[in-house]
Amino acid sequence: MNKHVNIIIAGAGGIAEAVGLILAEQSKVPPTLFIGNRTLSKAQEVVQWIERGTSKPTTVKAFELHPNALSEEANAIFRQGDILLDCLPGGLAPQMARYAKIHHLHYANLTEYVDETNQIRALAKDARTGFILQTGLAPGYINVLAHKMFRDFCDDFNVDIADYLGFKVGALTLHAVSPHFYGFTWSPIGVATEYVKDAIAIRAFQKTALPSLSQRTQLLINGVLYEDDLTSGGAADLPDALAGRVRTLDYKTLRHPGHYGWVSDQLKSIPGEEDPIPALQRAMEEAIPHVEDDQVVLYAAVEGKDASGVLRRREVAKQILPLLVGKHKLRAIQATTAAPLIQAAQLLWESDLKGVVLQSQINPDTFLNGDFVKSVYGGV
Repeated sequence: MNKHVNIIIAGAGGIAEAVGLILAEQSKVPPTLFIGNRTLSKAQEVVQWIERGTSKPTTVKAFELHPNALSEEANAIFRQGDILLDCLPGGLAPQMARYAKIHHLHYANLTEYVDETNQIRALAKDARTGFILQTGLAPGYINVLAHKMFRDFCDDFNVDIADYLGFKVGALTLHAVSPHFYGFTWSPIGVATEYVKDAIAIRAFQKTALPSLSQRTQLLINGVLYEDDLTSGGAADLPDALAGRVRTLDYKTLRHPGHYGWVSDQLKSIPGEEDPIPALQRAMEEAIPHVEDDQVVLYAAVEGKDASGVLRRREVAKQILPLLVGKHKLRAIQATTAAPLIQAAQLLWESDLKGVVLQSQINPDTFLNGDFVKSVYGGV
């Protein structure tokens, strides 16, 4: 941050830790951070972890943040806050957004949940402050990158449409073993949800809903074989923004080969009357370990004919590994999720944005080359 700001971080998990540490370590003007969580002791642990991880003069305070009602202390903190960064599970996002609107705070969140995002869009359309939604890794960074690639493609080749825009992200382990070929690097409920709910895409220039895990393919990225498939939420608002301009658009999640076959077997074994999301989550957690050493792999491509009819394709691929911030090593998924959220906070604090801001509405050149994003992803 380039000037002092009071930032409320909702949540006390790994992403909240990373957000607080990066803000403390990399802000040009040290912010004041408030870590809020339903369990106060967890918030206090995050405060201590951030303080151990940085020598910068940042003030970090813990408080109890309940999703159903704000205490007197929480209300006092919200009254002095400038920005609320929501690192809580996606189901709580509408309530956090309500708190932000009531207290006239800027707000940014990470969730890939579509229904909750639509609720916030309705809630915040007339807000006096800015609400940047779905601004993590995927949705988030990958959507801004893909949108920039599409715009640059059209400008450079003097066209208005493209045949294909695809963007893919995988939060993966460095190694994978049978039968599941996977290790958890982030929320199991988030993984189960994206595997079950419908994906939004574009087919034949029209926005459409498609079943997740219904269009599996394989691809090589930097010589390594991956499989990908449709999952929910990662496309953000690009199917709305680019309908009529792209023949085929989709977001897919990257996995090691063999994983999706195992997931399909688990889904087939769930009784028809049972909710598949918690059932799949239980099945995965029983078989799949949590892994600390991770990587994030991302890939985006745009393809179409130029003004003279020559078929063109542009691609971007990145691999991001754990990195040291201050005195702590952040997992790849922590850093790649936290950095876009913080970049969104800076954008809100240093601009006059009001109401809902979606991924297609973010200036990609400014965002992708912002200091926080570049420190993790490199420039574009």
